[in-house]
Amino acid sequence: MARTDAEILGREDVNDLDAILEITNTDMDEAIHVVKNNADSIFTWDYERSRVPLMKLYEKAKTSMWNGETDLDWSIEVDNEKLARENPLTPTVELIAEIGVDLSGTVLAKWTNDDWVKFEIERINWSLSQFMHGEQGALVCTAKIVETVPWIDAKYYAATQVMDEARHVEVFAKYLDTKLDGHYAINHHLKMLLDDIVEDSRWDMTYLGMQIMVEGLALAAFGMAHQTTGDPLLKQLLRYVMSDEARHVAFGVLTLKEYYEGLTSAELLDRQEFAFEAAVRMRDRFLQQEVWERLGVPVRDAIRVFKQDDPEIKNQDPFQQLLFSKIVPNCKKLGLLDANDGWLRKRFDTLGVTQFEDWADTSEEYELLDAVAEDRAS
Repeated sequence: MARTDAEILGREDVNDLDAILEITNTDMDEAIHVVKNNADSIFTWDYERSRVPLMKLYEKAKTSMWNGETDLDWSIEVDNEKLARENPLTPTVELIAEIGVDLSGTVLAKWTNDDWVKFEIERINWSLSQFMHGEQGALVCTAKIVETVPWIDAKYYAATQVMDEARHVEVFAKYLDTKLDGHYAINHHLKMLLDDIVEDSRWDMTYLGMQIMVEGLALAAFGMAHQTTGDPLLKQLLRYVMSDEARHVAFGVLTLKEYYEGLTSAELLDRQEFAFEAAVRMRDRFLQQEVWERLGVPVRDAIRVFKQDDPEIKNQDPFQQLLFSKIVPNCKKLGLLDANDGWLRKRFDTLGVTQFEDWADTSEEYELLDAVAEDRAS
């Protein structure tokens, strides 16, 4: 029997803003975070390479390595205020009025365009900080996959991803330290999800949580950031990272599709519930409550200013919805969307993201996305 939303999420209503904001990072100065890894390390003495798609992916990974120190032009000067002012997505007093958001009588009523520029600078810092933390989560989880997956082809590929993730953490950290003013602590919703992925003893749950859910959302988020940033260094950095991430998500799809074909309905329901919980945790972290806190604005008041038609936090923001454009088709490819009378489909309906189900899944599009790594000149 499926668990209730309250049992999965710890709250009755998936869109309960107060319950979402009650979850905060209580240890902002934490430098070392320990999570118990309950999985067995698995050796395999079968070295036959029989999974052709994984073999192909592994060969592609070996020839697509890049060096963050030498392939990125760190001499580029980054003027964050200028970039924020020129970004068409940066809120302005005029734009907010044009879209019909009434700020009168709210905490943001006296904000000027300079205040919104400061907000945009902090938002970019916060976003890149969470990317960096998520990439370290991927680094740890992929090392776990090397240990726990029973197939030699999967171990080979996962080992290349460990190197990819180390490089991603490295370049995001360097960008934040040298081009911005340091980084934000990890958002607690993301931290909870990473803890859950690491703690689970089943190797396929590491794949599902990291390769499909976290990496799938990251791939979409990187694509959006790449399109909107005016910084040539960040644009170049994101192009390289996206080329790796496309292979990583494809790795998850190719591996889990084979494995899930042999699972029972009850086992698939367990995976559906995990995917739903992961999706909600990732959606909740994009409320960027830490940004409002740093700017001295009451978080609940700020968020509700932009949700005036609905007191609760529903995923109606088209940009937030697009973050799920990789996750939903990949879940469909794996058979998770419609298993058990469409249990996950119904839950994705509550998040407003089911419309992406027929978009290309990453096992089909990774070669196109991976081609950016070969375009060194742009």
